[in-house]
Formats: sequence, C-alpha cells, structure tokens
Amino acid sequence: MKNILVPVDGSEPSLRALRAALTLAKDQSSTCTVHVLNVQAPIISNNVARFFTADVLDAYYQDEGKEALKTAKALLAQEQIPYQIHITVGQIAEKVQAYIEEHDCDHVVMGTRGLGAVPGLLLGSATTKVLSRITVPITLIK
Repeated sequence: MKNILVPVDGSEPSLRALRAALTLAKDQSSTCTVHVLNVQAPIISNNVARFFTADVLDAYYQDEGKEALKTAKALLAQEQIPYQIHITVGQIAEKVQAYIEEHDCDHVVMGTRGLGAVPGLLLGSATTKVLSRITVPITLIK
C-alpha cells in the first residue's frame, strides 16, 4: 500500500479507523501516506443561496470540517507518518470515489458508523454507499 484513505467525520468509529490506518501505514515496508478526508453534506435549501455568498458557504464548510478533524489532527501529529488532510462538500460515496482516483489511493479504512442521524441495520448509510461504489480494498472498523 502506498496511499490509505480514511474518511473522518469526527465520530469515534472514524477515529478508530484512523488509528487502524496509522498502524497499517507503520507496518508497510515502503513509505505510505495516510489521506484523511472530511466530506461535508451540502446545504440543499435554495433559500440559502439567496442569503449567503458562495464564499460564506465555503468558509462555513471549512470551519465545520476543521472542527470534525480536530482530534484526527492530534492523532496524526503524534505519528511520523506522511499524511494529507482534505475537506470537501458533496455526497460521501461520490467524493470518496473521486478522491481515490485523484490521489491513487489503494486502500480505504473507515468506521462502520458515523455521525449520521439515520441508523442502519448493520452499517451506517454512508458506509453502505461507499461500499457499493468503490473498487479498492476496504477495511471496516467497528
């Protein structure tokens, strides 16, 4: 493995996934980069665009992403592993797939549940959507 992607939303399962990815990266004989991706759900109300500029919305998404990544950044700072952090806006499965392709990620490590409001039967809805979309190996962390 040379690039491991970890979608992080700030939930405990996503942080456990990050810890697992860091362990995987340490175990590699070659240099492995851990990519931490936070995907913000877009505000879909048409009224929002009338009252806020794109710059204001982008700043909002960035602030929310940074807040969700606070603990992840602290974990990454403790390690001697190359990493990249990225915040984006959109649908999780689409953004994860696009990130995998753009950054040549060859493995995904993610939590089985996140901060979503709708509980799934066995897996969170975001995890299920990502599983159905991506083609690289994925490790799910409970």
